[in-house]
Amino acid sequence: MTHTHIALVTGGSRGLGRNMALSLAQKGLDVILTYQSKKEAAEAVVREIEAMHRKAVALPLEVAAFQTYPLFVDTLATTLREKFKSTRIDYLIHNAGMGIHAPFAETTETQFDQLMNVHLKGVFFLTQRLLPWVQDGGGIITVSTGLARFSFPGYAAYAAMKGGVETLTRYLAKELGSRKIRVNTVAPGAIETDFGGGAVRDNKELNAQIASITALGRVGRPDDIGSVVAFLCSEEARWVNAQRIEVSGGMML
Repeated sequence: MTHTHIALVTGGSRGLGRNMALSLAQKGLDVILTYQSKKEAAEAVVREIEAMHRKAVALPLEVAAFQTYPLFVDTLATTLREKFKSTRIDYLIHNAGMGIHAPFAETTETQFDQLMNVHLKGVFFLTQRLLPWVQDGGGIITVSTGLARFSFPGYAAYAAMKGGVETLTRYLAKELGSRKIRVNTVAPGAIETDFGGGAVRDNKELNAQIASITALGRVGRPDDIGSVVAFLCSEEARWVNAQRIEVSGGMML
C-alpha cells in the first residue's frame, strides 16, 4: 500500500487557503489545516475534504504568536500519530496572511510589525520549527504576491515582506536540497476573496481596473491558485525547485 501524502496548510479556513486544502484533497492528499479564529469555517473545510474520502484535521495556530509554536508542534505530532498513523508531513504550505493597505508615509510601526510577524518572521521560524517533521523528498511552498514584482501605492510594507519571503525561499531550496526538499513560492495576482476586506471582490471599479491590466482580462479566483499549489505538491513537479511562480493571468506585463 502506498503512503498517502499529507499537506499542512496554514490559514486553511477560508479564501485561498481553503481552496488550496480542497485542491490538495482532490489530488489525493490528506490535509492538516490551521485556523486563527474561524474554527467553524475550518471544520466545514474538514468535512468537505472528508466527503472526498480523504483525512483532514483543523488545528488552531496564531502564526504571529511565536511562543505557542512548541505547543503547536506537540499537537501536530500527536495528530499525525493518532489520526494519520504517520510521523511526518510531506508538504508545508505557508498560506496564512493578512493585508494592510496604507500609504508609505502613514504606515505605522505597529502595522509594519504585524505584517512582518505574520508574513516573514512567522514563515521563517515556523519552517525552522517544522523542519524535523517534513519528510525528506517533500516540499515547502511559500506564498508571495504579484506586488513583489509590480507596485501599487499602499502596499510598501506588505510587498517588502513578500520580497523577503521570495529570497528566503531560494535560500531554503539551497539549504534543504541535501534532504531533497523542494521549496517554491507561488505569487498570486489580485484575487476575489475576503482578503483585505474583500476590496477586489466587492469594489466594481477596482475589479474592472485590475481586469483591464491583466492579459487574460479578468481578476483571479481562488480556484486559479489552489490547483497550482496542488500541482507543486505532486510528483509531477519533482524538478521544479527554487522558483517564483506568478499566478496572475498576466498582470502588469
